[in-house]
Amino acid sequence: MEIQFVGENLLPGNIGQFLVVLAFGTALLSTIAYYFSTTNTNELESNSWKNIARWSFRIHSFALIGIVAALFYIIYNHYFEYYYAWAHSSKELPTHYIISCFWEGQEGSFLLWGFWQLVIGNVLIRFAKSWESSVMTFVCLSQVFIMSMLIGIELLGQRIGSSPFILLRDAVEGPVFSRPDYLAFITDGNGLNPLLQNYWMVIHPPTLFFGFAAMIVPFAYALAGVWTQRYKEWIQPALPWALIAVMVLGTGIIMGSFWAYEALNFGGFWAWDPVENASIIPWLILIAAVHVMIAYRSTGHSYFTTLFLVYISFISVLYASFLTRSGVLGEASVHSFTDLGMSGQLIFYILAFLIIGIFLFVKHWKNFPITEKDEQTYSREFWLFIGALIMTISCLQVLASTSIPVYNAIFGTNIAPPTDPIQHYNKWQLPIAVLIMLVSGFSQYLKFKNTDSRKFYISIAIPAVLAIFITAGFVYITGVYENLMYIVLVYASTFSILTNVKIMGEAFKGNFKLAGSAVAHIGFAIMLVGALVAASQSEAISLNTAGVDFGKDFDAKNKRENILLWKDEPVQMERYMVTYLGDSTSGPNIFYKVNYKEYDKNGKLKDEFNLFPNAQINPKMGLIASPDTRHYMLHDVYTHVTSVPKKEVHSPDDGHDHDGNEGYLDPVDYTIAVGDTIRFKDGRIVLLGTNTNVPLRDLTLAPGDFALGLIMQVNMFSGEQYTLEPVLVSKGGTEFSLPKVEDAIGLRLNFSQIFPETKSYKVMVQFKEPDPQDYIIMKAIVFPYINLLWGGTIIMVIGFILAIFRRSKELKTTL
Repeated sequence: MEIQFVGENLLPGNIGQFLVVLAFGTALLSTIAYYFSTTNTNELESNSWKNIARWSFRIHSFALIGIVAALFYIIYNHYFEYYYAWAHSSKELPTHYIISCFWEGQEGSFLLWGFWQLVIGNVLIRFAKSWESSVMTFVCLSQVFIMSMLIGIELLGQRIGSSPFILLRDAVEGPVFSRPDYLAFITDGNGLNPLLQNYWMVIHPPTLFFGFAAMIVPFAYALAGVWTQRYKEWIQPALPWALIAVMVLGTGIIMGSFWAYEALNFGGFWAWDPVENASIIPWLILIAAVHVMIAYRSTGHSYFTTLFLVYISFISVLYASFLTRSGVLGEASVHSFTDLGMSGQLIFYILAFLIIGIFLFVKHWKNFPITEKDEQTYSREFWLFIGALIMTISCLQVLASTSIPVYNAIFGTNIAPPTDPIQHYNKWQLPIAVLIMLVSGFSQYLKFKNTDSRKFYISIAIPAVLAIFITAGFVYITGVYENLMYIVLVYASTFSILTNVKIMGEAFKGNFKLAGSAVAHIGFAIMLVGALVAASQSEAISLNTAGVDFGKDFDAKNKRENILLWKDEPVQMERYMVTYLGDSTSGPNIFYKVNYKEYDKNGKLKDEFNLFPNAQINPKMGLIASPDTRHYMLHDVYTHVTSVPKKEVHSPDDGHDHDGNEGYLDPVDYTIAVGDTIRFKDGRIVLLGTNTNVPLRDLTLAPGDFALGLIMQVNMFSGEQYTLEPVLVSKGGTEFSLPKVEDAIGLRLNFSQIFPETKSYKVMVQFKEPDPQDYIIMKAIVFPYINLLWGGTIIMVIGFILAIFRRSKELKTTL
């Protein structure tokens, strides 16, 4: 007998699943129609196929937007009968984090990727003109694969995709699902991963996935150019899109770095995490491709290199998706997805585009344009090619190390990944960064095809010498002299900045076409210097000088770089006097208030601030700590807790009265009138007035009864302010009090008696007993000159925008 389940909202899921099938079918139809539109030599028939493809893609657009709306509706309304809503959200999450729940799971992130490809596809239909059919064939084919990831059906014993609309009772086994009223026992969802509860994770994934989606456009133009034998023409319309993809993906990567810096407690902004690597590889490859695209447009050199790099850039996006979604990374990354059984589909996705590209290259190889004349050594195109080669080598090194889990899975080996990833990757990437900076500097003074060598050396002589003196001063100030390679990188970056600043001077004279690349190179160089100094010169100032043993969970380094703070007991930490002042709760998070004071040599207070690192005791993940940071112009003070005592998490403003004396010191009685003040060691309590209209829950007053509240304001010396209202009730001739408690400061106020003749009131004040277990173990790090990193990234993005504007003419006519 079929169970009739109670309370399920099946309509949005049924609509959503229907739209998934519709989106898949219309994407497939659009692919086929655009293919025949491209290959059909009869103009009338070709246009007929194109109209079918366009209408199909419009229906696909409607369906995909409907899927997004249906899934968000389910999550927002907490329909936990759906597995996706139950697994990734909870009722306590604010709206902006509910948005993050949408793409926490694989299905939602595929939807996000497909949505951006949908937007881009509609733009191409509007502006691509003669390229529409051939380019959209590849875009639609990509949509087919993405939609297949969401279809969630069984075919010939194989599962295809994972539907975001699967019901909880179909995804999870348990005796509760044999009950028609099982939803009565599903009171809340699993919630959002605590690591993702950060505002950057609301904007970082959409930006990153828009960058990934945009990567298909130059790829599609490249293959379309080969397919339709328009070998040279594709570069012009592809270049603006490549610049857009580079700009957006770079912005998304930097947002991820800032998220890591603000929300993760590893103490930094880049850890060479496998997922970080998977996102940066396509970005670097496409940057290399952009440079050789520019060289080819100007000289006709390096055609195959241009084609190959654009092709590989999107293939690397697909490979990155496989790495992060197949589960092959296992525990190697904090932000990879678990395997949903779609590894085979992901591999097929990669192979399909890989084979199509190889087939087209082999078929048309003999027709590729070849320049008979070799590039001159003193030519810009030669060094643009060398720069692209260097960046490709950089990507290969990162790719080889990141793919170790893939080698192990394929060949059954047991190769260990680098034990110290930062040192491993830096060893290779620092010399590569030096070469890139030098090339980005002197290549600006080279002309396409050939340059007078004497003029070239004269042009770079001044910045080359000036960079020596600036580097010496910078190294002295920042202390970056323990590693020769650091000094060399600072010099190379300084040289690049100076040479590009000189080029900027030409832009100010009216040659604005030079501005974009110069600004982007300056920003990239500043970003590298900022990252180098901040990472290499960061200093843990929370040194364990007392020699406290924190236990087996702390290795030797962390035992040395963490400090124990008991509540209200100041401790000297480098130049700061730090005091742990207590904690407060907000939802599932506990915020630990740490006061920093800095005194000058005369003992005068020089600086004071409070930091609120927070932590969540997650039942599945243990202690999830997020840092708090004090930002200065020249440095940051970064603080996070590494261990805290276990305690019950509750909201101080829970709306309940607290009557027990457990955990409190003996009460002290005060008789006060309106305007009087009660002083205590951390602040003052002022009686502001009385309230005769006290709202009482579950209590009705009869004639002759009364309830009087005292409006009492607590002013802490540290600046916090609280308002408490203890109440005295007289009902049926019996008086009783309703005390009020402020857990954040451990204060309990009890109003017990009225003295009408003096218009005064008896109040009992109680404070919590000091908790011998009230402590935190925390780590504090100073990051010097980190604003160079963030400032450099902003300048770099501005440079990309200027470069896109430079191509505005192509953008208007060939999007």
